[in-house]
Amino acid sequence: MKALVYDEYAPDNDFHRILKIREVPDPMPKPNEVVFRVRYAGLNYDDIWGMRGKPIEIPMPHISGTDASGEVVAVGEDVTTVKVGDRVVSHGNISCRICRDCTDGREYDCRHRKIWGFQTGPLWGGFCELTHLPEVNVVRIPDGVSYEEAAAASMVLVTSWHMLVGRAKIRPGQTVLVMGGASGVGTFGIQIAKLYGCNVITTASPNKLEQCLNLGADFAVDHRKEDWHKEVYAISKKLGTGPGVDVIFEHIGGPHWNKELTLLKYGATIVTTGATTGYDVQTDLRHIFFKGVSVLGSTQGTRAELEEGLYWMARGKIKSVIDSIYTFEDAAEAHTKMLKGGVFGKILLKPS
Repeated sequence: MKALVYDEYAPDNDFHRILKIREVPDPMPKPNEVVFRVRYAGLNYDDIWGMRGKPIEIPMPHISGTDASGEVVAVGEDVTTVKVGDRVVSHGNISCRICRDCTDGREYDCRHRKIWGFQTGPLWGGFCELTHLPEVNVVRIPDGVSYEEAAAASMVLVTSWHMLVGRAKIRPGQTVLVMGGASGVGTFGIQIAKLYGCNVITTASPNKLEQCLNLGADFAVDHRKEDWHKEVYAISKKLGTGPGVDVIFEHIGGPHWNKELTLLKYGATIVTTGATTGYDVQTDLRHIFFKGVSVLGSTQGTRAELEEGLYWMARGKIKSVIDSIYTFEDAAEAHTKMLKGGVFGKILLKPS
């Protein structure tokens, strides 16, 4: 089969140099595995981290890709819930399923967990014509959701759902600030908060503000302005539930962190995953202890949370936002585009 492979790092972000299309053996399913033909696969920042070899080294030679959708072509002898011909999408959080955290419903806290397509391998990810996963790590795509929409949802949908519903436990009437509303997680963050009846303020670059409003945000603020947080605060005062916000959906980090903390109400919550503009932040602790706020970390989510999100997608209440689709031949260009920004939603790859 054809696969997108690299066997050396590109710390200089020269993805054209390392990404190659190669023929690799077709996968054969283990007793508990499902093999499916990949229709579409979504790009994530961990794909770039993998090619850089930072923050961790990864198995080589490497096939990236955590979000993949397609149709099942083979199943192992112990598989009971999936059959050949089913439409499926990956749940990329591979955990042991037997430790105390996993059996307590917290597979995202499993000490043995790995992110498929990032930490797995050699040659085990979604950027190939055929791939394989344990039965527990594939979810059937409901009617009304396309292969493209499912691949664009997989990781960012479950991450956003877990942040807002699983961790922050949002409630109707709350004011939620979604940082980076034009990103993959941001587009779902906006929609999930609206699904739960929240007032949504989002931040984005100037050319993406209107798109965020069209997606359902009540207000959109340019976070490139030095005093963007003051504008958010002024909006919160007008909502009748402020001043300040109840929940901040954070995945940016960097210079925005302390400004975000100033916006939190007494007893409010900030939930964070990733740190696309920098993780080494300085924190003014007064905003945390004096106001009694909760700072929550969040990574990935459960299979059940992905199924919940797909349920609402099938009913038209939330949707995937797809920026663009590239073939494997143009994968380096696609990764470079994601790195440079200017993207609204998800970038997808397809084998041909």
